[in-house]
Amino acid sequence: MGSRGGGFNEQYRCYSVAMMQGNERQNVNHGGKIILPQSALAKLASLHIQYPMLFELTRGSQSTHAGVLEFIAEEGRVYLPHWMMKTLTLSEGDLVTVKSVGLPLGSFVKIQPQSVDFLDISDPKAVLENALRNFSTLTVGDNIEISYNEKIYGILVMEIKPPGVGISIVETDLEVDFAPPVGYQEPVPVPRGRPIMV
Repeated sequence: MGSRGGGFNEQYRCYSVAMMQGNERQNVNHGGKIILPQSALAKLASLHIQYPMLFELTRGSQSTHAGVLEFIAEEGRVYLPHWMMKTLTLSEGDLVTVKSVGLPLGSFVKIQPQSVDFLDISDPKAVLENALRNFSTLTVGDNIEISYNEKIYGILVMEIKPPGVGISIVETDLEVDFAPPVGYQEPVPVPRGRPIMV
């Protein structure tokens, strides 16, 4: 899968979406898509990259995957969601390698909410389904962030199918399994007291 031959492989200075000029883009900060410069689109078009356009972002030994939202970044820059900056241990202005990749369509993901607060959501599956529309890919080991009712929830991607490092979740039926949230403890059964003999 992916493009044959040269492929798209560029280095950019990365910045969090919050640093972008213009209006606040919450859906970008709590999603899995990046913003590239116009020149990237021209190069991708000339390479006949398959759709959806998916990328591997690498810094040292850290890597993750992303889709692209828009091509409106300044030349030489890429804008990333905050959680992606944390995953790749990037600071504002650090260099990151962005390479086009092909990923298999996912059929299953096992996730672990990073806080018991996630249990307070009345319909977590529906909330997650809605939040994942802002993602094109999921990568094992990523700690993604979703926003619901003005609260941010961290979610660890534990397992995917087909097995590998990442999956595409664009236009696919994804089965989701939840691991107990970090810090969750099973309720302890309360022993019934014996009647007292008087």
